Amino acid sequence: MSNEIYKIAVVDDENEILSVISRFLTREGKYSVTTFSNPVTALKNIDSSYDVVLSDIMMPQMNGLDLLKKLKEKNSDIDVIMMTAYSTLDKVLESHRSGAKHYVMKPFKSLNELDEKIQEVLAEKRVYAQN
Repeated sequence: MSNEIYKIAVVDDENEILSVISRFLTREGKYSVTTFSNPVTALKNIDSSYDVVLSDIMMPQMNGLDLLKKLKEKNSDIDVIMMTAYSTLDKVLESHRSGAKHYVMKPFKSLNELDEKIQEVLAEKRVYAQN
């Protein structure tokens, strides 16, 4: 990974999850993390300057699948990783059909798993940028 600092948005209605993910991702200085506890606010503020968006699926103001679709409408190149504790095959398939890059189950086996998914997405971005 390069010395570039990547901009990550995390959207989850649970402040504890936001805090844990933000602390973990910023610890080594390779990510700048912005958190949103409300997906409606996230939709208004997430733009093309973000490298990756992490979004929970089950949120009261707007579910994460709707957020994913609306983010993709705004910017089809945005990379989104979905997170949820409530997984069904339908949600996984809908996430991928709607353009999610990955799908991660909560509770996380390890936060390193989340970092690995982010790194995969960033590596893919770098490959496309070189072509």
